Amino acid sequence: MVVFFAPIVQSQGTQIPEDKSKVNDWFSSVIKPLNQRAGTLDPELVEAETEPKIIKVKQGDGGDFTTIMKAIDSVPAGNNKRVIISIGPGSYQEKITIPRDKPYVTLMGDPKNMPNLTFDATAKDYGTVDSGTLTTLSSYFVGAYLNIINNAPKPDGKREGAQAVALRVSGDRSAFYGCNIFGFQDTVCDDRGNHFFKDCYIRGTVDFIFGSGKSLYLDTEIFVEIEPKLTVITAQARESSSEDTGYSIVHGKITGTAKGSFLGRAWKSSPRVVYAYTEMTDVVNPAGWSHEMQPERTKTVYYGEYKCTGVGASSSGREPFTKQLTEKEAEPFLSLDYVAATKWLLPPPMI
Repeated sequence: MVVFFAPIVQSQGTQIPEDKSKVNDWFSSVIKPLNQRAGTLDPELVEAETEPKIIKVKQGDGGDFTTIMKAIDSVPAGNNKRVIISIGPGSYQEKITIPRDKPYVTLMGDPKNMPNLTFDATAKDYGTVDSGTLTTLSSYFVGAYLNIINNAPKPDGKREGAQAVALRVSGDRSAFYGCNIFGFQDTVCDDRGNHFFKDCYIRGTVDFIFGSGKSLYLDTEIFVEIEPKLTVITAQARESSSEDTGYSIVHGKITGTAKGSFLGRAWKSSPRVVYAYTEMTDVVNPAGWSHEMQPERTKTVYYGEYKCTGVGASSSGREPFTKQLTEKEAEPFLSLDYVAATKWLLPPPMI
C-alpha cells in the first residue's frame, strides 16, 4: 500500500509532549495571547480579534437576549469582528446554527456552571448531518465550556432514523475547549475543515465521531455507552489517500460501560485515524479496528496507534491491517501543525 500525505512543515515547539503532566504548560507556551503572536496569525483573524464584541445571553433578566439563536441572529451577515456570546447557566432548548456567513463567533459558558444546549432532533426528521443540536458552519468558531446534548432517545434498532447528532462542525479553523458532548449514535459530526478539541468529553455508542474533518483531539475523554449489538468510536470518512483529512487523538482516555468497542471502522474506503499516548481501558475490543466486512479496505485504511497504555491498548490481538507506528510515522500526528493551529488557534476565551 502506498499512502500519500500532504507535506507538513513542523514549527519549532509545536510537538505535543509525551508527558501528559507537561501538556498544559507546553500549550500555553505555544498558543500565546494575540498580542504576542500577531505577526504569525492569519491577518484577517488578527483584525477580527481587535475590540471583540460581547453579547450576553441569560435566562430571565440581565442579558441582551434570553435565547442563543436570538443572539446569533443579531450578528450581521459578513461579520468581520469577533463576537463573544456569553451564555448564562441553565438549559437552552434550542436547535442552534451558526451560519456560514457569520465567522468569528464564540459561544462561551461559565466553566463552573456550564450551560446545557439541548435539542432532540433525529435523522428521521432532519437527516443525520442536519440533526445537530449545535451546528457550526462558519470559520473561526470557538465553543468553550458548554454541555452540548442531543437528548433524543437511544436508538433501539427498531425506530427508523434514530441517529441524532449533538454537534456538527463544518467550518474551517474551529476550536472547542472544555466542552461535554452527549449523544448515542453519531454524537459528533466532525464534518469538514481543520478542528481542535481540548479538555473535552464525548459520549456515544456507534460512529460517534464521524465525518471528513481533519481534527486534533487533545486531552479528551471518550466514553463508550453500552449497546447490545455494536459499539464503534470513529467512522472517519476519507475516501482516497489523496484527501488530507483524518483524526489524531492524543493523550485521550477511553472509558465507558461497553465492552468490545472498536476504535474505528472503515465506513468509507480510506479512513485515517491515529491514537497516541491514549489510555485505553478494557472497553476496547482486542482486535482494535474493523474493516466493515469489506476486506478490500484493509489495503486502503490508515489506522495507527503510538505509545498507548492500558489493557485495551495491547497490540497482541490487533488486526494485521493496523499499525503500531514508529516515532517518525507518528510525528505528523503529534503536532499542532497537523491542523495548522499556529496560524489560527488562540487560548481559551476569558471575560
